[in-house]
Amino acid sequence: MKKHFTQITLLSGLLVLATTSGRAADSTQGAIDFRESVMTTFKWYVQPMGAMTKGKIPFDAAWFKSRADGLASATRLDVSEGFPQGSVGESEAKPEIWDNWDDFLSKYQRLQDEAIKLQQVAATGDEAAMKEQFGKTAQACGGCHKKFRNKK
Repeated sequence: MKKHFTQITLLSGLLVLATTSGRAADSTQGAIDFRESVMTTFKWYVQPMGAMTKGKIPFDAAWFKSRADGLASATRLDVSEGFPQGSVGESEAKPEIWDNWDDFLSKYQRLQDEAIKLQQVAATGDEAAMKEQFGKTAQACGGCHKKFRNKK
């Protein structure tokens, strides 16, 4: 009876360990999926504004404002949740993120601040000011990419 109990206990322990390891792998991939989705959302809002500021498409103040509003809202997400320690995985994230965590968070805070300013400026309808603030916002976004992102 003791031998049977020991075998069941050992088997149960191994199942818990396997399940926990599976969850860790799932959570790492889930974190990667989350952060990539957030970045794709940013891209959704940024691309048309960039095209407008570069004259690639006609400037539309109402559309620009809606994109600025969306970006400001999206940057309120806590993207740091998508970067648990060591979750490089098959992603564009550089390991330097975790070695320079405070800098990473500071760069994201700057993006949040600049996106809010962009939203405020876009509400004025002043095309020149919108383009200028978009440049600052894009620079904040790119500042993080240059240091912490591997290019595809």
